[in-house]
Amino acid sequence: KWKGEGTTQNLESIVIGRCYDYIRIVNPAVGEKNCSQVWEAFKNAFINKDPCNILPKDYELFINLTFHTIPPNKSLFWENNQLLVNSFADRGHRYMSLGDTLFGFVGDFLNWCGQADSPGLDYESCPTTMECENNAVESFWRMASIIYAQHSSGVIQVLLNGSAEGGAYPQPGFFADYEIPNLQKDKISQVVIWVVDDIEGPDMDSCGANSVKTLETRLKTLGFDVTCTDNYKSVMFLLCLD
Repeated sequence: KWKGEGTTQNLESIVIGRCYDYIRIVNPAVGEKNCSQVWEAFKNAFINKDPCNILPKDYELFINLTFHTIPPNKSLFWENNQLLVNSFADRGHRYMSLGDTLFGFVGDFLNWCGQADSPGLDYESCPTTMECENNAVESFWRMASIIYAQHSSGVIQVLLNGSAEGGAYPQPGFFADYEIPNLQKDKISQVVIWVVDDIEGPDMDSCGANSVKTLETRLKTLGFDVTCTDNYKSVMFLLCLD
């Protein structure tokens, strides 16, 4: 038995339903997608397999079937503030974070893994990243992060949590390890960093200091035009509202 929670119940219905929800209501501009095929490609990446031996490339077909362009200037990268990012991006109306793309929307907040013997899905428990790195969920988000970064363009936004323990820019982390290395410099005009503290939370990190300074230096060394703002007003208003 693994330490992580098992596959989300009704996974198939949720994935297919989210796919239709996205192409019909959330973002019909992406055009027609075959949601049954999307489920099959998603499932076949990990079903009936050793749950510790799933690689990002196993999701290639799934990505191909769900792929659509990401509008320029709309990409919103983040660490340690998923719910805030969801409300700020507003399902793609303000920004299009990874969870607002079709491929991210389908998997958001779900859990899944297979097992080497039948039945194919394990509803009892799934491995955590501590138990094994190449698990089904971790590899899914790695692949999705890589594709998202490769296709982001124009001005890109990064929303970081200035109250996060261990710093606003975690290393290792998805942004540090899978997104920054896959940004296409010729397609990106500027990187805008927002460091926002929790309301009444500790001010652990800010522009030009600690881990944010490390991030700024890394991006500038890679040749990006970087700006950074502490406690960006629009996001603070949302936090106050909540």
